[in-house]
Formats: sequence, structure tokens, C-alpha cells
Amino acid sequence: MIDTHVHLNVSPLFEEADTYIQAAFDAGVESFIVVGFDPQTIPPAIALADRHQTVKLALGFHPTVVHTLTDEDYAMLEASLSHPSVRAFGEIGLDLHWDKSHIESQITHLHRQLKWAQSLDLPVVIHMRDATQATYDILQQYAPLKGVMHCYSGSLEMVPQFLDLGLHIGLDGPVTFKNARVPKEVASAVPLDRLLLETDAPYLAPHPHRGKTNQPAYLDLIADEIARLRGTSKATIIRATTHNAQALFNV
Repeated sequence: MIDTHVHLNVSPLFEEADTYIQAAFDAGVESFIVVGFDPQTIPPAIALADRHQTVKLALGFHPTVVHTLTDEDYAMLEASLSHPSVRAFGEIGLDLHWDKSHIESQITHLHRQLKWAQSLDLPVVIHMRDATQATYDILQQYAPLKGVMHCYSGSLEMVPQFLDLGLHIGLDGPVTFKNARVPKEVASAVPLDRLLLETDAPYLAPHPHRGKTNQPAYLDLIADEIARLRGTSKATIIRATTHNAQALFNV
């Protein structure tokens, strides 16, 4: 398996990243896309990639921090994107759940980063929270796209529209939550060749660890639940999603 979205570069995972990586290996996770999403998390992400050949990078600026950025921050990102382990640009997007007061700034910086990602021919990792239609309206201006709707939280009805843009759908711990009707519907409906597995660790730990610190070893639980929902074997889910991740992120 490949954990296509994990924050091994933040506390409490970073301090014992080697231990968490070994636990993930033992659970069948063979590679990681570690996401640096602000000026503070990009350097430790690069440090992990320098230490571990199995760590690849997605770098970009999260929508909730873009209103704080300086020219120096963007210069740092530009230099970081030249690292040989970089495989994607992100996570970038719109977030009206945590931050409703800087929407114009979010939109401006999303356009800037989408143009940049396309100029570098990098897949995009899209963060979308309580902003489904607004995110889609911007993304369609750049279609066809390559990338992933990270931790997809939109409606089932919008899934085909994001797929039509060329994007994959990433599913995380919430698909295992007992009351998570929409993520379960999405997991059943996404074409297998457009599905990716993510943990978003240390956030969004799957059942039965909900509310605790997440880790990439728990990717196995997400694969289990998706297989159950689709009425297929876990091996089928792992084989397909690993192939998808390898092709999209050149892992």
C-alpha cells in the first residue's frame, strides 16, 4: 500500500517518525507521500525525504495559511519544489470550515498555485472543506487536471464532475466512521482506477481509533472498510489503489 497523504512532518509523528514508518512497513505500507503545507512543515518534510527513500513529497500552501504568507515564504517554496523527492503540489484549495474571513485571499492563492503546478507538470493535491462548488468552479478553469481531491468531503453527486476534470478521489479515516453515510457512498461509487488511500495522519484516525493520534499503519483499516463496502477483496483494493498512486505520483 501507499499512504498518499500523511503528515509525518508534524507533531506528534515527526519526533518518532522512524518508529511510525517501521510500524507502517509492518502493516504493509511501502511508501508515503508526506505533505508540507506551510512554511513550518516544509523543512521537516524535506528532512524526512532525505532520510528515507520511501518518503516522497507534496509541497504547497494550505488555504488557511495563505493570508499570512510573504514573498520570502513563496521563495522558500520555490526552492523546495526543486527537491528530487517532490511528486506533487499541495495541499492547496479552499476551506470555509476553519476560515471564512479570508476567502478572497484563498481564491487568489489557489489560482496562483494551480498555475504554478501546471507549469511544473506536477499533480495537485486539493483540500476542500465546505467549499465544494466554489472549488469546482475554479478547478474547471484548469482542466484537464491531474491530481487528487484529498479526503473528499463533497457530495456523491459531485464525484463525477471532479472525475471529469481528471482528478482522483482520496479517502481517509472518515470512511470507517459508523455515521459517515456520504463517504461510504462515495467509496462504493468511485471507479476503482480513480481511487486513492490516505490516512491524513496524525489527523482523522479511523475506527476503532477515532479521536486518537492517527498513523500510517492504520491505512490497512481504511482498505478493509472500502473492500467491505464494495463487496470485494482487500487485495483487490490494495492492488488497484497502489497502481493508481504509482502512476499519479511517479512512485
